[in-house]
Amino acid sequence: MNQTPPPSPRDAIVEALMRLAAKQPWDSIKVTDIAREAGVSLAQFRDLFPSKGAVLGAFARKIDRQVLEGTTDDLAEEPVRERVFDVLMRRIDALEPYKPALRRIADGVSGEPLTIAALNQVALNSQRFMLAAAGVSTEGPLGLLKLQGAVLVFSNTLATWLDDDDPALARTMARLDRELKRGERVLERAEEVRRLTAPVRILGRALFGRRRTARPQTRERTQDGDTTDPAAAI
Repeated sequence: MNQTPPPSPRDAIVEALMRLAAKQPWDSIKVTDIAREAGVSLAQFRDLFPSKGAVLGAFARKIDRQVLEGTTDDLAEEPVRERVFDVLMRRIDALEPYKPALRRIADGVSGEPLTIAALNQVALNSQRFMLAAAGVSTEGPLGLLKLQGAVLVFSNTLATWLDDDDPALARTMARLDRELKRGERVLERAEEVRRLTAPVRILGRALFGRRRTARPQTRERTQDGDTTDPAAAI
């Protein structure tokens, strides 16, 4: 009889955090609690994660992977909004088992600006891949606007989803559709402003030139090669 292999220590820690978050306030969860719940030593925890916030960042990447592994080309010919809608709803589906934990986490971090800023960076990284899965490029002058817009669209939709106990998620889908339409309008206006100001930018470059300075590569890297997780400070 085939047996399911036990989760890796990393996965065990991620799942342990989410189980604890479903039962107790975010600010009451200590790294020792997570290690005990996961069945790992504190030394093992430290080797894998620098903080409980970093574990939350790993949870976001786990959801990223689940969505990306389920991405196909079935909607390749559909309008952009439909493709983005599909990807973000699949992300919500992936989050469904963790809804009680996410409710408590959302309540726990709502009044902490530094935590919100760190989680926003995690969300930007996730939405970069969500938009890529929908066939939306985030390169170029408006790339960051698209990314931050996607973060706002999804976070506003999540606020509705957390209070939506209807299995059909009608309110959640309606909110996502409204948010995507609003985002499209903002992006269209931004593109129009950029088009209208193009002559000014060209003139400015001709008159003053552009200085380019190399930035030293000082960011730390984790053991697996990724830049330091912005959630690690939480």
